[in-house]
Amino acid sequence: MARLVDVIEMMIKEMLDENNGAAVISRSDLAERVNCVPSQITYVISTRFTNGQGYIVESRRGGGGQIRISRVHQMPKTSYLMHTINSLGESISQQEAEIFLMNFLDYGVIDQQTARLIKAAISDRVLSGIDADKKAYVRMDIFKNMLTSLITK
Repeated sequence: MARLVDVIEMMIKEMLDENNGAAVISRSDLAERVNCVPSQITYVISTRFTNGQGYIVESRRGGGGQIRISRVHQMPKTSYLMHTINSLGESISQQEAEIFLMNFLDYGVIDQQTARLIKAAISDRVLSGIDADKKAYVRMDIFKNMLTSLITK
């Protein structure tokens, strides 16, 4: 069963697809449709619709808390991957990495098999033998290395 954040993300992406890559969203209206609080909508937008993931988000004051989300025009796959690699920090959680992978799939940057392989390589299960305080750093090293290998293949 899909988690609430996944449902909200899918709804927003559907709105973007229906409106040629740009949509004005009312937090309160969307929250009412999904039966959640508006802060949950804010959370999804701030974690899954970032600049690094190919979106521009503009907040509009008043009028029920409207937010305009625009999908940035796609760049070539290698440029997109390089931009992602350069924008990544020193550590990443499994959930954050999986969000990147979902976006790569959405944009056709990688195929399903590649996404599954990367997801398996950076999973908490694989990294279970590493100290918890170092796990996110090791995951980032693996993630960046795998993305780099996709560019140089």
